[in-house]
This record gives sequence, C-alpha cells and structure tokens, in this order.
Amino acid sequence: MQRDLVSFPLSPAVRVKLVSAGFQNAEELLEVKPSELSKEVGISKEEALETLQIIRRECLTNKPKYAGAPESGRKCTALELLEQEQTQGFIITFCSALDNILGGGVPLMKTTEICGAPGVGKTQLCMQLAIDVQIPECFGGVAGEAVFIDTEGSFMVDRVVDLATACIQHLHLIAGTHMEEEHQRALKDFTLENILSHIYYFRCHDYTELLAQVYLLPDFLSGHSKVRLVIVDSIAFPFRHDIDDLSLRTRLLNGLAQQMISLANNHRLAVILTNQMTTKIDKNQALLVPALGESWGHAATIRLIFQWDRMQSLRDLEMLLPQKVHRVPGKGHENQRKNSNPKTNLQYTNILM
Repeated sequence: MQRDLVSFPLSPAVRVKLVSAGFQNAEELLEVKPSELSKEVGISKEEALETLQIIRRECLTNKPKYAGAPESGRKCTALELLEQEQTQGFIITFCSALDNILGGGVPLMKTTEICGAPGVGKTQLCMQLAIDVQIPECFGGVAGEAVFIDTEGSFMVDRVVDLATACIQHLHLIAGTHMEEEHQRALKDFTLENILSHIYYFRCHDYTELLAQVYLLPDFLSGHSKVRLVIVDSIAFPFRHDIDDLSLRTRLLNGLAQQMISLANNHRLAVILTNQMTTKIDKNQALLVPALGESWGHAATIRLIFQWDRMQSLRDLEMLLPQKVHRVPGKGHENQRKNSNPKTNLQYTNILM
C-alpha cells in the first residue's frame, strides 16, 4: 500500500517542495539518492538526507518484524524476553577471554561498539568476525553472512584470506576429534571461496554515502536473508572530518543508531561499530576516551574499549555495560599464544594470529 507524503512528519517547506517536484508518495523516494533529491527538489543535501531518513524509518516500522523481536505495542512477559535472550545466538570470536566476557561471543540482535587507538586491532577483529559468522552450526557458529561497510579504506582482503585459511584449518582439526559425518559435510562448503563470496563489501567515502548505505540496508537484507552481521568500520571517521555543525552531527548519529538497532532486531543480526579515540582534558590530566561525545556513548548495547598496556607491550580490553565494567588484562589464557612481534602482542587464539 502506497503512503502519501503528507502523512510523514516532514517540515511544511520541504513537503511543499516535494509535491511541487511531482513526488506524491513514499515509494517514489525509496530509491532516490540524497544528492539527486537535493538537485531535483531544490533543497540542501543535509535536508535531503534527513528527509530520506524520516521516510525510510517510517516505512521500516510498517514492515513485518522478525519473528524473534517483539512487535511494538505487543504484550509480552519478562520470562518471554529472557527466553529470547537465551536463544538469540552468538558469533564466537575464538578468543576465549573475549567470548567469556561477552557471555559466549558477540550477541545477535544487539549493537556492539569497538573503541581503541589506531593499531590496537579493531579492524582485524572485525575481519575475523566477518569470517566467524560463517562457521557452520555444528561447530557452534550461526552459518550466516556478513556486510562490511568500510569508511576508512582499511579493509585488507589479503589479511582476510590469511584469517579465513587459519579458520578452515582450525575447524578441520576440530572435526578430526568428532566421528559425526555432519562435521565433515559442513566443511565441504566451508571453503575459502565461499567465505570470501559471503562477505559483502561496501566502500563509503563520506557521511552522506554512509547514511545512504545504512538506510538502504533493509532492502539489501530482504534479498540476503542469511546475513547475521553488519560491520561499520569506522563510524567516527566520516563524522569527525566532514561535519562542522555539532547539532546536525548529533541528529544524524542518533538516527543512524536507531536504524542500526532496528536492523539488529528486525533481521536477527549483530551490529559492530568501530570508533576512534580522542583526548579529553580533565583536572590537569589528559585522558583517551571514545570519540563522538557522551550522547553517542549510549547508542550501543555493549562498548568494548581496547587499550595499550605500555608496561608489557600488550593490549587490554575493557567492556562497558549498564552499571558494569569488566576488564581483561593482557595476560596469558588457555589455548592462546603470543605474537612474535612484541609491539602487537594481542593474545588471541591461533585463529587470529
């Protein structure tokens, strides 16, 4: 059913210009780019982007929800919510300490923010997760696919090949300890070619392209129902360099965060957002804190902060949850080994090294 534009919460000036340009319903704008709408209607790119965000958000709320997500206004009990939490699934990381602190891995139907200084391993962890999400269910995976949105140009396919090859070898070792034929059958399709073909890569050069791509994801996901992971690496880069208006930046980021939450709930997938660090001066001392301000700090369900331990040349992990702070120091853990390079001595399992 087509929805008339007059029913959307748009400003009167923008609504008049849309109607004057010949647009009558929302379906006519769903495939239009912000730059095209700006030229055709005679409004700024920011106004065009905000208009498309409102329309796509309203249209998304009218679509049927994923079976695992409670519909708006539907009554449910706390027990039902608990059962949904327990059955939502996780993407394992192959780092025992990280999986333990997350309760089993990166949770589906939630947004997770990964923060840290340059070189601490944010992008590598994202590439690892894009592979791990494809692990067959008989090995404890979710047998899904991944969307990787790259804003910095830091995605390295050669590194993905190395990580995927190591993951395949690791699963073959696990399969060798099981007698079930299910494991052997699953490994026949878990090949390097299949892994790479199920990582959908999008390159965005500025915040306009990023927001447009994020708001077009529902259409993409409707045709790729196996996607269980959406990665944005990084969320901070385009917004820190391209926008001087802080109020506009806050509005756009809040809209993006709500869209990501909707994607996670409606399509039963995990959302990973990487963030940079910035310096905060407080009481005669300088502190490294996640970028984009305190308002953005409440956007994600889980916030992971990677930081250097200069005394040991290791990386520490801090996870922030409501009223909880968990810390994993850079010490040895079971089934983990150290990198031969002391400057990058992140103690992941063999899969990550």
